[in-house]
Amino acid sequence: MESTAVQAAGPAETLVDDVPPPAGPVANLAACVVTTGVGVAGIVGALALGLGTPERPGAGLWPLAISVAMVVLSLGQVLVGRRGGDGEKFSRYSWFSLVGLATLLGLVALLPVIGFEIPALLLSLVWMKFLGGESWRSAVLYSVLVVGVLYGVFVGALGTNVPHLF
Repeated sequence: MESTAVQAAGPAETLVDDVPPPAGPVANLAACVVTTGVGVAGIVGALALGLGTPERPGAGLWPLAISVAMVVLSLGQVLVGRRGGDGEKFSRYSWFSLVGLATLLGLVALLPVIGFEIPALLLSLVWMKFLGGESWRSAVLYSVLVVGVLYGVFVGALGTNVPHLF
């Protein structure tokens, strides 16, 4: 009877054991200060782009809205998040965010040079395989599907002026 009571840990228990410890109040405050600074920089940049009018919105309208929301949420987190909350300490997985940002910047740099399709396919492949841990088959399949859908929506349906090869 005892042998049936002992079972292997399920996926939920395994994931709980793999979570880094909480970051603590100082790290949460630092994160709030950084995101508030990014939001304020976004507000300044959005105002420089011009807001336009409600009838003819300018290029800075949506960046302003997002930046204001970022500042408000960050300042709200200063009040709520001081107890430490669920924020995690940096671990080896924290570097995945920087890899994601670097590859996204690579897409932005390559887009005007060789078009949309190849950089988007490479970005999706890197994110699926190396950051997401998918098998090669799944990563290639999903990447081709993602780029195909994005191409169909933005180039085919919306007719946006995105540099593309085809």
